[in-house]
Amino acid sequence: MAKLILTHEVTGLGAAGDVVEVKDGYARNFLLPRGFALTWSKGGEKQVESIKAARAARAHASVEAAQAQAKALTAKPVKLVVQAGESGRLFGTVKAEDVAKAVEAAGLGSIDKRKVELPAHIKSLGSYQANVRLHDDVSATIELDVVSK
Repeated sequence: MAKLILTHEVTGLGAAGDVVEVKDGYARNFLLPRGFALTWSKGGEKQVESIKAARAARAHASVEAAQAQAKALTAKPVKLVVQAGESGRLFGTVKAEDVAKAVEAAGLGSIDKRKVELPAHIKSLGSYQANVRLHDDVSATIELDVVSK
């Protein structure tokens, strides 16, 4: 088992700044190469504090503010305008960054692209659902309408 400090939020494992123990292969082949974690050391405790401080600065001030934004996000669908061919197939795929920009353009507040969880790759026009983690205790499911330009 490898002891790591997470630098990014990993679904099902923990948030940035958490110290976790995972199997060696998961750490060596997934978390460390992608920069999602650092190996734990006694000197790393200082890094944990700075990572947690940065996470707190990006987080919502309170659960109430997160719930208010979640209510606004679920109230109406978010329109996502992309380039597509005649058959409805997209030129590329929809990324979490695209969803975050569309939410901000719709006037529903800003969200962190790292907090957006998309279903499998969105490669065609239509309606989809995405999950957004706004706070440790609050998440919202938003309706995405992917339409052509």
